[in-house]
Amino acid sequence: MKLHRPRGTRDFTPADAEKRRYIENRMRTIAENWGYVEIITPTFEHTELFTIKSGEAIVEELYAFKDKGGREIALRPELTAPVLRMYVNEMSVSPKPIRLYYFENCFRYERPQKGRFREFWQFGVELIGSDRAEAEAETIALAAALMSDIGIAADLRIGHLGVVRGLLRDLDAVEQAEAMRLMDKKDIDGIELLLQGNSSAKERLLALIDADLDEAQAITDGAESLEELGQTLAVLDHYGIEYDVDFGIARGLDYYTGMVFEMYASGLGAQNQICGGGTYRLAQLFGGSETPSCGFAIGFDRVLDVCRIEPPGEPLVVVVYLPDVVSDAIRVAGRLREDARTVIDISGRKFGAQLKHADAIGADYAVIIGKQEVESGMVTLRDMRTGEQEMIGLEEAVAQITG
Repeated sequence: MKLHRPRGTRDFTPADAEKRRYIENRMRTIAENWGYVEIITPTFEHTELFTIKSGEAIVEELYAFKDKGGREIALRPELTAPVLRMYVNEMSVSPKPIRLYYFENCFRYERPQKGRFREFWQFGVELIGSDRAEAEAETIALAAALMSDIGIAADLRIGHLGVVRGLLRDLDAVEQAEAMRLMDKKDIDGIELLLQGNSSAKERLLALIDADLDEAQAITDGAESLEELGQTLAVLDHYGIEYDVDFGIARGLDYYTGMVFEMYASGLGAQNQICGGGTYRLAQLFGGSETPSCGFAIGFDRVLDVCRIEPPGEPLVVVVYLPDVVSDAIRVAGRLREDARTVIDISGRKFGAQLKHADAIGADYAVIIGKQEVESGMVTLRDMRTGEQEMIGLEEAVAQITG
């Protein structure tokens, strides 16, 4: 019986894995160049870590279970909560602000569809300990820099939950949550139905969806929130980044507290959001003191779907040798492996079969070792693409292969 991978998961071929690691490492380099350092949290956490901020209903979306000790455990569905839990446990006395990044797999039990899997990867950033406009602007600018470096032209939209909440303050908590959800989806019909008994709130909320900063000033009395957003945008302008103000971004009433932003890429259909983030205060929920934070998460799988950058590809070298010089062949392979991907026959193939196999696996070069090469202290370097070959010194061969 042939066994298949679980639904909602994927296998990555060598070519897939090479591209993923290449793009991931480029993103790591950008984050580190901005002063962010990597952290790693457990793959599973106590289920309470996720229900404490999102409610028990979220358990239906989790891979949640009881372990052999009867403890309620869940595979992480996202990374912000684990990072803040780690901050409270391990880093709360560290100098602020703290700049952290992560790249990890996450799990959600939902119906798999295009662009959505039960196991998926997130690259994210958390900036902990500052509520200044400069911190918010840096977070947005870093997200934009990451997208730019890997060649993705993303549409950046920025909003502020305080402005939206100001219009919904007369609604009860359930109605506010539903209004925020509908607004995030730009569901005009749903908003009109929900607020049919509150025409003033309905008209102002619908007008806010497409309002710019100046228009929002006339629609809402959330002057403080608008001022905060304006300060963040003023700093962001120094980075030279294009963006649109979008007060329709909600991103969850119980999670974010102020500025929120999202980034969208073409070529992904309806599931075209590749990055989302904003400001939040979660530390106190996990036993710490109230700490302003902001961050974002990038859907790495969606990034790979639209990223057209390919890894440069390191040359592959095959050491081809005769049986009576195996010791010298292994020595040469060891030297080559210091600078290049190198394989050596381990299947007992004859000389000609080794060359055929080198061609079959797409080798760029063959380094041939025979009695003549050993006696002269040389190697024969064969370009597998052209068939040209010459006997040269080992160090010269290394230079040609890596040059």
